[in-house]
Amino acid sequence: MYTIDLIREVLELKSYRIADYNQQITELVYDSRKVNQPEHSLFFALTAARDGHDFVNDAYQRGVRSFVVSKNVPFLETLSDINVLIVADVLDALQRLAVYHRLTFDGTVVGIAGSNGKSVVKEWLFQLLSIDKRVYQSPKSYNSQLGVALSLWNLTAQYDIALIEAGISEPGEMDRLQSLIQPEVGIFTNIGLAHSQHFISKQAKLSEKLKLFQRSNVLIAGSKYVNAGQVPSNIKLLQWGEEEIDLIHLLSQEPSGKGTELTIKSKDNIHTFEVPFRDRASIENILTCFTAMTYFGYTEPQIIERLQQLRPLEMRLQLKKGIANSSLIDDSYSNDLASLQISLDFLAQQNQHPRKTLILSDMEGLSSSEKLQEKLLGILSRTSLSRMIWVGPDYQWLDKLSTTTIQRFASTEDLLHQLETLNIKDETVLIKGGRAFRFEQIVQRLTLRSHGTVLEINLNALSHNLMHYRAMIPNQVKLMAMVKAFSYGSGSFEVANLLQFSKVDYLTVAFADEGVELRLGGITLPIMVLSPDSDTFQTLLQYDLEPEVYSMRFLNQFIEFLKANKREGYKIHVKLDTGMHRLGFLPNEVDELIECLNQHKEVKVQSCFTHLVASGDANQDNFTQQQIDTYTNCITKLEAGVGYSFIKHVANTSAIVRWPQAHFDMVRLGIGLYGVDMDNGNGVLEKVSTLRTTVTQIKDLPKTETVGYDRKGVLTRDSTIATVKIGYADGYNRKFGNGIGKMKINNQLVPTVGTICMDMCMLDVTDIEVKEGDTVEVFPDIMQASKDIGTIPYELLVNISSRVKRVYYFE
Repeated sequence: MYTIDLIREVLELKSYRIADYNQQITELVYDSRKVNQPEHSLFFALTAARDGHDFVNDAYQRGVRSFVVSKNVPFLETLSDINVLIVADVLDALQRLAVYHRLTFDGTVVGIAGSNGKSVVKEWLFQLLSIDKRVYQSPKSYNSQLGVALSLWNLTAQYDIALIEAGISEPGEMDRLQSLIQPEVGIFTNIGLAHSQHFISKQAKLSEKLKLFQRSNVLIAGSKYVNAGQVPSNIKLLQWGEEEIDLIHLLSQEPSGKGTELTIKSKDNIHTFEVPFRDRASIENILTCFTAMTYFGYTEPQIIERLQQLRPLEMRLQLKKGIANSSLIDDSYSNDLASLQISLDFLAQQNQHPRKTLILSDMEGLSSSEKLQEKLLGILSRTSLSRMIWVGPDYQWLDKLSTTTIQRFASTEDLLHQLETLNIKDETVLIKGGRAFRFEQIVQRLTLRSHGTVLEINLNALSHNLMHYRAMIPNQVKLMAMVKAFSYGSGSFEVANLLQFSKVDYLTVAFADEGVELRLGGITLPIMVLSPDSDTFQTLLQYDLEPEVYSMRFLNQFIEFLKANKREGYKIHVKLDTGMHRLGFLPNEVDELIECLNQHKEVKVQSCFTHLVASGDANQDNFTQQQIDTYTNCITKLEAGVGYSFIKHVANTSAIVRWPQAHFDMVRLGIGLYGVDMDNGNGVLEKVSTLRTTVTQIKDLPKTETVGYDRKGVLTRDSTIATVKIGYADGYNRKFGNGIGKMKINNQLVPTVGTICMDMCMLDVTDIEVKEGDTVEVFPDIMQASKDIGTIPYELLVNISSRVKRVYYFE
């Protein structure tokens, strides 16, 4: 443990205010929403898209009493029971503390860098080495300037080896990560296209990544990626590849069954063995692990035996629909304290069910470490669980979890045999287990069966895009997130839970029923309904939904309804028509509107807004400015007329970027949140939704044949045709037929053949290697796909059928 006084000395601070010099710190916190042990937490007020100093009060209310800040926080000046450390740069202070702690670690630190495969190699090495060594791995993708520092903080003397992942996106970042990690052993996976836009050349990017290993003793890398001339002479370079001089020399690789047969030469010995992978990336990762295991002293037979036990990894936590109206959080591929805490934080964000269940397995080293047991007990004690289902040895210390119902099973098989007796329904279930426990069997049993096509929703990308737009608006400007049309096809409460956790100010739906679904899913944020009608008035009141008011007729109807229900001051959102000419009060109706509002106390204007017609089109800028001017004149009159202020909002996604003068009090973020860049942002947004299906059958047909209904698919050569599980009933438009649509299999584009069927369609895969069961990406480029059939990305997203299963990922 570190005391506040010791941390003050480590950071060499001269400016501080300390109430308790002996307060012990075990947790470094930067997010006020994720405080688990406040009495031992040190809050770092980081400045990023949102200024951490603005959340000091929140952290204090959660029980935190120690803070690292870089500027004056008036709230802290009023308190006497706190410790305040004042620094020039908060992130730098956190990193300096992590460096100090890293230097206390006597084991071997392995630094892993590269464009792709870092997390896979880290996880595989963890599995391969943990059989007989005590291994720590940085949690999930904690590879950034912040993530690496937090990863190092968890290092303790109980580990022999630490596997630390390092990721960069811009020049100049790796020097700092090197000073943090200081790896004795380096692993470089590969060099690829990721983040290439920030580097002048591929060589420049490689040179930046290799800085991590400049003081390492050894570097493990493929000879196709790194040569001896690119690293200092004092570093021992251990290489794998197809060169005769490579330590692990790949002689051949051939498809075999469901995997690949590899023949390698190592230490003058030739070995042939099969691994359960076929893709190039996995084979390279296997060779990387083989070389690393060789360095750590394992024999070739030992290495081969362990490599053959590896299986593909699901590196992301998944949120799925479960049986009996349950929600499943699938994090079943590994189990350690750090990743468990991340998963529990995600569980806490879910509001769709009041009951929360944790299915948890024993973890490596738990039986022999009282300290590890105490830490796990502490984490579980601070988590609000309805029950915990434990799989593993019957530890007596589990009895101390008196606030949680515990059901115990000696093995996964025992649990599966009695699964029905657990009566899982109407609850959120986190499934977290080590790979040896094979909890994927539990997930399969509890997952709601549905159509094989899947829409994957990347919640990390959604959060990234939210932060990107948030950084564009001043702190005092509110943010309204559009979740209408099933969140542009992305989901309902699953997306809204993240937005609520991220503290957006408002949600917007198109119809009252969408708002009801969010309320039933535990969403408490204010919700504006864009298209209410008189049939939904009772629903609006029952579920505290705030209607858009767009005409005198509608306003009078709503007022009469409120009178009958004896309601006053109900919040409404006034829509002005400044040029869209869809819904809204025209400027010449504002006087009548004012008169009505002043006569009736049943309603109160919560906000007034308008819809910009072409804020993303530079050719229409004069009209956009005209709309803004008209809106400004109208709200000035309206505010003066009613005698009180209200929220003013105009800017949609494009206007957030192009019209900062139109941010007013609040902005409305729509399609950009979901990763569709209509403003040519040069790839800053991250893709949120990926529609995938699978190859059902493959046929070899002669050129005399036709494919599909009405024989529209006319072959001009002997062809290989793949049938895939998606059709127009899933939202794949019939216009994509006959070669217009392009899908991606094994990173290769392939065209459709023939007419799109209701549940399936056919692809021409003649020129690529493909097998039944392969994954197919339906919209590799959604912007191009929409252009190909003369529509917009919005339509493709919202038309994805509800029968397509949504799976939500979070790292």
